[in-house]
Amino acid sequence: MPSPANTQPTIVAFAGRRIDADGAKAARFPVANVGAVRAAIGASLERIAPSLLVASAACGADLIALDAAASRGIRTRIVLPFPPPRFRATSVVDRPNPEFWGRLYDDMIKRAEERDEVIELDCSKDDASAYSAASKAIIAIASEASAAASTQRVALIAWEGASRGHDDATKEFANMAEHSGFNVLSISTLDPHPVAW
Repeated sequence: MPSPANTQPTIVAFAGRRIDADGAKAARFPVANVGAVRAAIGASLERIAPSLLVASAACGADLIALDAAASRGIRTRIVLPFPPPRFRATSVVDRPNPEFWGRLYDDMIKRAEERDEVIELDCSKDDASAYSAASKAIIAIASEASAAASTQRVALIAWEGASRGHDDATKEFANMAEHSGFNVLSISTLDPHPVAW
């Protein structure tokens, strides 16, 4: 891994868009952009060189970031609002290319479980705030890890940069991170480029 431009240790809290559903009215993360977004996330992680990446594991940006981190030897911690099988059904294989995302999810969960790095929040399946709870937990876990190790805190977000409404979990994550004192960096899912660091 290349030496980061900024040599202070860093913890990354990550969130981002899921792959667009078939027939989505607005393009937020087109499936055609998966390769470019993965490259941008990977290059960004090489620049930041975090000691830990904390994220959920939905299809799209989350799984791409977890895979990019794992392939670079970066430790990962996964936060799920539900047990892994339920999360897989509701947030991984319900979008285009379910076989690809399902295999990637299974691999990331297996690796994390082997290291005791999967955190289940045990939210009810009917809890409308379950994904908000996961975002709060990601921010809290990254904050605690940063404080314990005296490191920088970065929130890396892969999205198109515009809120889709009052229930936008990615926008909520960005707001939480900013209010918690994270350095917030964004990667566009429509025009991907590595972050400046």
